Amino acid sequence: MKEQNKWSKVDAYFDDKLLAADPVLDAVLGANEGAGLPAIDVAPNQGKLLYLLAKMKGAVNILEIGTLGGYSTIWLARALPEAGRLVSLEFEHDHVVVAEDNLRMAGLADKTEVIEGPALETLATLEARGHGPFDFIFIDADKPNNPHYLKWALKLARPGAVIVADNVVRDGEVIQAQSTDDRVQGIRQFMDLLSAEPRIEATALQTVGSKGYDGFVLGIVI
Repeated sequence: MKEQNKWSKVDAYFDDKLLAADPVLDAVLGANEGAGLPAIDVAPNQGKLLYLLAKMKGAVNILEIGTLGGYSTIWLARALPEAGRLVSLEFEHDHVVVAEDNLRMAGLADKTEVIEGPALETLATLEARGHGPFDFIFIDADKPNNPHYLKWALKLARPGAVIVADNVVRDGEVIQAQSTDDRVQGIRQFMDLLSAEPRIEATALQTVGSKGYDGFVLGIVI
């Protein structure tokens, strides 16, 4: 816990220096907490990283797999140009309701759409709904299905698209080949696919901070 306290303080220091006060995002986190959503949103500095990556990419069409209450959705949508669009997929009905309220509060309802249902079903409908191809994809949903999400991401991405997948370290458990945690095994299968997939160049980084010890994958579709 001593190390966690230090990590959180360093995050707070960086947030104070590099993130402007944001009443909207503060209200989003408050709404999520009030609705009983799990506190598993990305950290503020991680949200800013997503925003910067999407902006550096010049993303116009963004896909997010896993909405929760829309906190990361808002960070990503803010990086879009005027004509940009973001679609986010969410399984839990209560999360969809909260996220849509939060997106309206943030003034982003006209740029975003939250689609309710199992992502492996809704991913197959995106083209027919007029979404894609995407130039930025953020994967942050149920980890056992990460290998399937990667396959769909590659189908739906345009060449040069950026793919980011969160929570791939899981407190270091990702190295445990015999883990009985299906989330760990999902990440390991995801990494196996990445290592054998010629259509994407990727790396992974470990992180520490207010959310503990974890990490993310960053890739570019060839």
